[in-house]
Amino acid sequence: MSCSLLEFCRLQELKTVRDFLFQSQKPDPLHDEEQLSDKILLTVEEEVTEQNGPWLQDCVVSLSPCSDLLVVAREHKAAFLSAKWRTDDSGREEMTLAVSWTGTLSTEEGSSTGRPDWTCVVVGFTSGYVRFYTESGVLLLAQLLHEDPVLRLKCRTYEIPRHPGVTEQPEELSILYPAALVTIDGFSLFQSLRACRNQVARAAAAGSDVIQPPPLAYKKWGLQEMDNIVDHSSVGIMTLCVFDQMKNASVLGGFNASVKGSPPAMSQYVTVGAGPFTGFYYAVEGSSQPLLSHVAMAVASKLTSALFSAASGWLGWNKNKSEDEALQKQKPKVEPATPLGIRFGLPDSRRHGESICLSPCNTLAGVTDDFGRVTLLDLARGIAIRMWKGYRDAQLGWLQVPEERGDREFSPSVSLPKRHALFLVIYAPRRGILEVWAMQQGPRVGAFTVGKHCRLLYAGYRLMGVNSVTSQGWQLHTQQVCLLDPTTGALRTVSVPFHLALSDKKCERAKDMHLMKRLTAVLKSRDVEPDVLENEARSILLDIKHPAIKKQALESLLSTKNAPVSCLMNITRALNDTLKQQDPNGVDTALVQLCSSQLKLLQLYSGSVIKPPPFSLAPLKDSLEGMADELSRVGPTLQRYAQLTSRPSVSFAQDSPDSPLPAQAFLSQLECTEDGENMLFLKLSSAGNFMFWGCLCGKSSLHKVCDTLQQAGISPQQLLTLLLSVWLQREKEVLQKPEETVRNLHSLLVALSNMKGAVEESWDPQSISPWWQQVRCTCIQSHNAAAALLAALVAHRAAKASITSRLQSEWEAVSLELEQWVVCVRQLENVLVLQTLLLVPPPQGAAGGAPAQCSIKALLEGGTGGIADSVSKWVFRQNMSPERLKEILQTREGEEFVILRFCLAELLVAVCHRFPHSLSPDLLFAHCCWEYVVQWNKDPEEGRHLLWAVEHLKLVSSPHIQLGISTMMWSTFIVKRFSAAAFLTEKVKYTKRSRTQIFDVGMGDKAMTSFLCCCVQLLQILMEVDSAVEEVAAPELSVEEAWSGAEGPASIAELALEQRGVHYPLVQHHCLLATLMHAAMTFSLKVKPLSLFDSKGKNAFFRDLTTIQLMPSGDMDPSLVLLRQEVRDALSSSEWRKADWWPSLCLDLGPLLQVNPDILRRHLVCELYNQGLDLRAEEARRPVEDKDVLGSQLLVLTGQRLSYSLLHSQTQTQTAMELLARLPPTLCTWLKAMDPSELRCPLVPLRQTSRLVGRLIEMLPENHAQYSLALHLLEAVDVLTTED
Repeated sequence: MSCSLLEFCRLQELKTVRDFLFQSQKPDPLHDEEQLSDKILLTVEEEVTEQNGPWLQDCVVSLSPCSDLLVVAREHKAAFLSAKWRTDDSGREEMTLAVSWTGTLSTEEGSSTGRPDWTCVVVGFTSGYVRFYTESGVLLLAQLLHEDPVLRLKCRTYEIPRHPGVTEQPEELSILYPAALVTIDGFSLFQSLRACRNQVARAAAAGSDVIQPPPLAYKKWGLQEMDNIVDHSSVGIMTLCVFDQMKNASVLGGFNASVKGSPPAMSQYVTVGAGPFTGFYYAVEGSSQPLLSHVAMAVASKLTSALFSAASGWLGWNKNKSEDEALQKQKPKVEPATPLGIRFGLPDSRRHGESICLSPCNTLAGVTDDFGRVTLLDLARGIAIRMWKGYRDAQLGWLQVPEERGDREFSPSVSLPKRHALFLVIYAPRRGILEVWAMQQGPRVGAFTVGKHCRLLYAGYRLMGVNSVTSQGWQLHTQQVCLLDPTTGALRTVSVPFHLALSDKKCERAKDMHLMKRLTAVLKSRDVEPDVLENEARSILLDIKHPAIKKQALESLLSTKNAPVSCLMNITRALNDTLKQQDPNGVDTALVQLCSSQLKLLQLYSGSVIKPPPFSLAPLKDSLEGMADELSRVGPTLQRYAQLTSRPSVSFAQDSPDSPLPAQAFLSQLECTEDGENMLFLKLSSAGNFMFWGCLCGKSSLHKVCDTLQQAGISPQQLLTLLLSVWLQREKEVLQKPEETVRNLHSLLVALSNMKGAVEESWDPQSISPWWQQVRCTCIQSHNAAAALLAALVAHRAAKASITSRLQSEWEAVSLELEQWVVCVRQLENVLVLQTLLLVPPPQGAAGGAPAQCSIKALLEGGTGGIADSVSKWVFRQNMSPERLKEILQTREGEEFVILRFCLAELLVAVCHRFPHSLSPDLLFAHCCWEYVVQWNKDPEEGRHLLWAVEHLKLVSSPHIQLGISTMMWSTFIVKRFSAAAFLTEKVKYTKRSRTQIFDVGMGDKAMTSFLCCCVQLLQILMEVDSAVEEVAAPELSVEEAWSGAEGPASIAELALEQRGVHYPLVQHHCLLATLMHAAMTFSLKVKPLSLFDSKGKNAFFRDLTTIQLMPSGDMDPSLVLLRQEVRDALSSSEWRKADWWPSLCLDLGPLLQVNPDILRRHLVCELYNQGLDLRAEEARRPVEDKDVLGSQLLVLTGQRLSYSLLHSQTQTQTAMELLARLPPTLCTWLKAMDPSELRCPLVPLRQTSRLVGRLIEMLPENHAQYSLALHLLEAVDVLTTED
C-alpha cells in the first residue's frame, strides 16, 4: 500500500554490449561527416566519452513503451535487445532482455492481445538524416529534412480522452534541429512505413534490391528569437477560450481590435535552452502547407540489407569513404523552413535549460537546467509554478495512476468519471536517489536509494496507428517509468498507489496507512516485550478505520513470527468482540469472517499443543479380536517390505514431520469456508502430523483431540482425510511397531465414525457407505502398499462391527459394503507382494532407475497388461537372462508358495502365484520381449538387449502370440534400421562404413553384426510360426477375478492376437537379404546385397510383411546368376572358424539364390580341404553327384600340398630331394607349376594327404586323362610317408 520499486526484467550480456560499443575509442576520420546523432527516439546524451567514466552515461538509451525492446547506441554503433522469458532455479518465470528495438507501430486493425505487431527504430544522425529501421535492422526509409545535426526525436501517440471536453490529439513525430523543428503527421508516417515494410517484403521475395518508397509529408518551422535550443516538447493542438482570445486581441491590437467569431486552433511547442530559458511557440493550423519530399530518398531508399545476426544483435551504421562521396554528389534538395516567431518565454540570462519532459495529460512539464534546479511549468498559463533545487544532472519521468475500484466505480451517477493521479519522478544521479512527488503542490510520496550510474527511461507514448475504434478493449501492459541499473542489468519500475495523491490531513485512508506502517515497524522489532507488543498491536489494530487496511493489518499480525500464540489470540479476540458490538450493516462481512475463523484456528492450535498423559488401550483389545491372525498372515511380507523401504536417505531438519509446527505455519495451512462455520485444509501432511501423530503413537488423549477438533468446526470427512494422509505418509514409523499403531488407528477410526455427520443415520447396511468408501478410495490410490493394507484391515474390522451393531443379529453380517472390503483387502495384499518384488534393488552394474510405484488404481488404469508390464521392467532392471527367468517360472508348478527366505526367485514365484493369469509364462515372456526391444531402441549399441528380446520371444509357447509380437517388433523397431543398413552397405564402401554407420543406422560394426543376426532369427521365427498358427487354436486371455475391473490400454498379448498373418514368400525374401547382410558383416566381405536381386525383388523389400507383393520369378538374368555365383564363392570361401554354422547355411542358401547345389557342395568340399579340415571335407563329399569334376579339383589341391612339401618348404629333407629327382619329368614339371600360396593351411600331415590321394583314385575313372597323374602322386606320397 505504499510506493515501491519493483524489478520486472533483467538485461543479459551487458558486458558484451559495453565491449562492442567501446571497442575503439579513437575517432574514425572516415565517418566524421555523418555520425549517429545523440538521440534514438527519446533520449539525449552529449557525444563525449570518458574512458574511465560510467559507460552507460556516454550512450543513447531508449526503451519501448511495452518494455520489450531496448536500444543502446554510441557514435556509429547500436545494440538491440529484445524480451525473452526464462525459468529460474525456483521454477518461477522471469523476463530478460537480449537482442533488438525502439519506436512502436501497430497494424491498421490493431491487435487483440495488445502487443505491437512490428517495431520501427527511428534514428537521427548528425548529418540531418532521419532513418527508419525494422527490429531486424532492415532500412525502411531515409529522409534528409534539414542540414543540421538532429538534437531530439519525440513522439506523441493517441490517448483516449478522459473527459468529454478534452480535444483528441493527433499522432505526431517531432524532430528538433538547432534552429528548426520538423513535425511529421503520425497517420501519414504510419501509412508510409507500412507501405515501405510491404515493399521490403515483396523485394525480398522477388530478389530485387531497389524499391521506391512513398513520399513523406512533413512541416518545418524555423524557430526564431531564441539564442540556443537543446530540447523541445510538442504539446499538441489547443484552442483559446473566448476571454483569452479577447485579452490577446486587446493587448496586441488595442481598443479597436477585431475578434473572430471562433478561436483559431493552434499547435503549441515549448523549447528550452538559453536566451530565453524557456520559449513558447504557437503555430496556427493551416498557416503552413505540408512539404512533400519527392527526391529525399534518391540514394537512401535502397533496401540496404543491414540484416545483422540475430544471435549477436549488433547493428552499425558505418559507411566507407566512397559511399559518403556518392551521397554528397546525390544529396537531395532540402526544403526551407517556415519562420515561426516566439510568442513569449521565461527569460533568465544566466540559466540554461537542459531538458524538458511533458506530462501525460499535456498540461504540465518538468524542466532541468544547469543550476541543478527542476522547474514545474504550467503550459496553459505559461508560468513556473514550482521549483526543486539540488538536482544537478537530473532525469525526469511522469506517472499517471488511475483510481482503484471503489465506490465511485459502482456509483449510479454517470457524472463521476474515474480519477487519475499525477506524479513526477526525479532521478538525481549525483545523490543516487530516486524520488516521487505528487502534483501539483503535493509532498514527496516515495524515495529510493539507487546507484549513481543509473538511467531513468521514460517513453511518454504508446503504440502508433491506433484510433478511437481500434483502442477499445485493449489491455496494453506498459511501464511508464523504468530505471536501468548498468551494474546489475536490472530494469525496475515505480509503483505508486492512487491514495498517496490524497494530501488531505483528515483523510482516514492516509491515517490508516500511517498506522499500518507503524504496526509493521512494531512487528519487525525484536526487542519488544510480549506484553508491550500485545498492547501496542491491539491499539493500532482497533484504531484503523478502513476495512481493507484493517484486514491487511490482521493478516500481517497473524503471519509474524515474533508474536506468541497467546498474544495473537488476545488481539484477535479483542477485534472480534469489537466487530460484534458494531452495527452489522456497517461492518465488512469478509473482515468478520476472517477474524472469527482465525480465532477458531488459534483455539484449535492452542488446544492441540497441550499434550495430555497417554491413555489406556485395555478396553479396546476386545474390539480387535482376529486382527493378530491377519497380521501374522501378512507379517513376513510386511517384514520384507520394511527391510526394502528402510534404506538411509538424506532429508533436511526443517522438512522432518517431527519438527514443531509454528502457529503461523498452522494458520497458513487452513482456511475457513465462506460461511465461516467449517474449515478446509490446504496442506494435509503438516496439519495431520500435528493433530493425529501423537494419538497414533499413544502420546495424546484420543477423546481430548476429537472433542477439540469437533468444536473447531472441522467436518469428520476432513479429519478422516487428515488421519489417512498422516498414516500413509509415515509408513516407515508405522511398520516399526505395527501392532501398537494398528490399535491406535482402529480407536481413532471408530471415534471419527461416531462423530456427528460421519456415517449417515439413514444409511442402509446393505448398501455402500460414503464414509467407508472414502477410506477405500484413499487406500486404492495410495502407493504406500503396506500402510494402505493395514488401514484397509482396520477399516474392514471397524465397518464390520458397525454393520453388526446396526443389524443387531446373531447371524454373521453379509452386505455389499463388506464384499467391497474383501475385494479391496485382497487387492492390497497382491499389491504389497508385487511392490515388495519391485523394490528389490538391481545388481551392481545393471541398468538403474527408480523402482516403479504401484497402487490398485495404477494397476487398474494400466489395463490387463499393467501387472506384466511392471514385472517386465523389473526383470530388465535385474539384468535377468531369459534362461534364468524360465528356470524360476518352472518352479511355480508346485504348491502355493510361502515367502520365507525372501530371495529373489521366491519373491517372483510368490507374485506369479498371486497373479496366475496376468503373469502366465506366455504373457510374461511377451512383455519381457517387448521391454527389451524398447530398451534396445533407446540404445542400439546394446545388442544384447535385442538378442534377449528374441530369446524371450522364442520362449513363448503360443504361435499366435509369437506371430503377432514378431510382426509388431519388425514393423515398429526393426524394419527402419534394417532398411537403413541395407542401403548403407549398398552405397558405401566397407572402409567407410564404420564412420557412417553410427550416423545413419545408429550402430557400429559390432552392434550391426548382432543386429543382423537378430533380424535373421526374428524372420526365421516368423516363417516357423506362420505355418504353426493353423494347427493350434488361439489362446484365450483372462485376468484374476479381483482385477476384472481393469480399464486401460490393451496388453501386448492382446495386441499380438489382433495382428494379421504374414505373407510367407515376402518373409523368406527378407530373410535371404538379412542372411546375406549378416554374412557380409561377419566375414568383412565387400558385397552389395541389394545388387543380387532384380527390380521386382528390390521393390518387394521393406514392405509390410502382411501384404502380398510381386515377387521375383524363376527366370533370372544370366549376369545376375553369375554375380550370385561369385558371391556364393566368396561366402563359402570365408574363414569358417569364425562361425561353424556357416557351411550348412551356405547349402541352404543355394536354392534361394537359384544356384546349382552340386556346384556349391563341390566348392564347400574344396574349401574344407583347403583349410586343412579333411575329416569334415569327407563328410561333405558324400552328397556330391559329379565325382569326376570333384576329383579333378581335389587333384590340383593335392598337387599344391605336395609342391609345398617338396619345393617350397624351408625344411626340405634329403629324402624329399632324392624323391624329387626320381619323379617322372611330367609330374615334376606339373608340381613346379602348382602355386601353394593359394592354400589356407599348407602344413597338413602327410597321412591326410595320402588319404586324400586314395580318395582321388576312387573318384577318378581309369580312362580319365589325369588318372595316371594321380597314380604318380600316390606313389610319391607313399614314399614320403614311409620315409617320415
